[in-house]
Amino acid sequence: MSQFDIMNLVYLVALLVLAAFSLSPMFRANFWKTIQQFMIWALIFVGVVVVVGSWDNIRSAALPPQVSYSEDGTIEIPKSYDGHFYVTALVNGAKIDFVVDTGASDLVLSQKDAITAGLDVENLDFYGRAMTANGEVRTAPVRLDSVALGAFDDKNVRARVNGGDLDISLLGMSYLNRYPTITMTRNQLTLSR
Repeated sequence: MSQFDIMNLVYLVALLVLAAFSLSPMFRANFWKTIQQFMIWALIFVGVVVVVGSWDNIRSAALPPQVSYSEDGTIEIPKSYDGHFYVTALVNGAKIDFVVDTGASDLVLSQKDAITAGLDVENLDFYGRAMTANGEVRTAPVRLDSVALGAFDDKNVRARVNGGDLDISLLGMSYLNRYPTITMTRNQLTLSR
């Protein structure tokens, strides 16, 4: 709803209150009680409008979209409410959440996720460099024993551990290139082998 629409709504409500006040003798007799009841109904109306307008976001947050794995090896990843594609993979047997990032060259683990996957982050050599939206970060190259996504279990996967602050690990092109067909539609990313 634009600022202009909101101002029009306020104007119409004020006009309606003025008309009701001038036409109703009962309204004039119980002025403050009527105003109180009107404000309660107005808040209920505004609450309903907000819930209806935000319903898709509320539903997406409460019930996040589920990734589906088909028998023919197709992985369908629905778009999340924030516009990204999220998937959970098993890295060295540990569940790791990823955002699918076609702008990332490599599969990149956050330090927290690297520890979860059994990597010794303290002894990694962060000599690599990567340019991100937040500037340059140091990276450490690693080899993962396995990355399993659905029916696919890839061995000896090249990856990097991010030396900076990374909230969620990135499923980048070095991993995505293992899928000959990558299709992106408005609301879904499909990977197939």
